[in-house]
Amino acid sequence: MNVADELQKLQTLREQGALTEEEFTQAKRRVLDGTPPPAADPGMARPPSALHQLRRSTTDRWIGGVCGGLANMSNLPSWSWRILFLLAVLLHGFGLLVYLLLWIFVPLQAQVSNSPGATIHNPPQATPPNA
Repeated sequence: MNVADELQKLQTLREQGALTEEEFTQAKRRVLDGTPPPAADPGMARPPSALHQLRRSTTDRWIGGVCGGLANMSNLPSWSWRILFLLAVLLHGFGLLVYLLLWIFVPLQAQVSNSPGATIHNPPQATPPNA
């Protein structure tokens, strides 16, 4: 692709509103100077995928918290996940295998700081003397 084609594409993007005037002038300067566009910062982490966001629930659980974790990640309530796993168990036991694997390999959700051990105890208030 030659310089004229790249400048034409930049002009088209600016006319469509995809580039601001400042972005257009910076990109045009890079094309004319022959410098490559800045690379993405290698230190920046990619956003986690849905699979990496899956955690077993510590609050919405009957057995292992798998259905509660799936409900937190998806738009389905936990009772529907339980029914789906039950139906899958009835169909050749496949649901039981999947549930057990998820129970083993999916980590627990992080504990919330308002656990019973983290409560702050207020000292008793002094009672005013009776006069």
